[in-house]
Amino acid sequence: MPPKVYVPAYPAGDFRAMPALGAGHASLKWVTSFPGNPEQGLPTVTGLVLLSDASNGMLRAVLDAAAVTALRTGAAAVLAAETLGRENAQTAAVVGAGVNGKAAARTFIARGREVMLYDVGPERAESAAEELGARAATREEALAADLLVTMTPGHEILLPEGSLRPGQHVSLMGADGPGKAEIAVEELVRTTIFCDDWEQASHNGELVHAVETGALQREQVTELGAVLVGDAPGRTGNDEITTFDSTGLAIQDLAIALAAIEGADALELPMLEL
Repeated sequence: MPPKVYVPAYPAGDFRAMPALGAGHASLKWVTSFPGNPEQGLPTVTGLVLLSDASNGMLRAVLDAAAVTALRTGAAAVLAAETLGRENAQTAAVVGAGVNGKAAARTFIARGREVMLYDVGPERAESAAEELGARAATREEALAADLLVTMTPGHEILLPEGSLRPGQHVSLMGADGPGKAEIAVEELVRTTIFCDDWEQASHNGELVHAVETGALQREQVTELGAVLVGDAPGRTGNDEITTFDSTGLAIQDLAIALAAIEGADALELPMLEL
């Protein structure tokens, strides 16, 4: 899985290319992120995921990148929250009621948790909450949740220094490109920090700001995968504050694409010959 490639199209947005190889297949996601699109009635994220047979290079499937991204982003946010959150965590919240935010809320609900939703657009939060069976909350309620997922465009610092309380966990999903941040550097470095991939996160994710100022070194950050396979510890105490920085991994897109193909086969859905 080579690092994600960014092609900036400032100030409007950017293009991203994400290749991966595994399980006898190769995938490539070509995706865009244009935060101002909703104002024009257009989606923020668009693109395609191409899935090929790794034995002969033949294309097997073309998938909608926005759908794939929402599924894996929501899953990664909640997986990190449940892995790194304290055992007696009671409340869960998602900040941002867009496509990816709703995906995270759906995942929390699928895991048997009640979830609060907050969005800068109150009507969007109310609509999403009604659709999902969640509860629209105030900004203060959401940011105080035991398990917090932030799924914003990353243009505003949601968590200034001193804002997180003992025992909280936050999955920081919005700052996935240059110039974005959801948490102040001073607040980030007082937490126990995890990420999906150090190479990506330290160059284009939430961590880059702390790395650039010299406030954060590689040895201070643990990759979530190492925790999941038992090679590194996760949370070590109930009062510990944990943060997870996600930039999104191509291998996650590949996993979703493979699951989609398996699901289509199981349902005996007709497949278009490519």
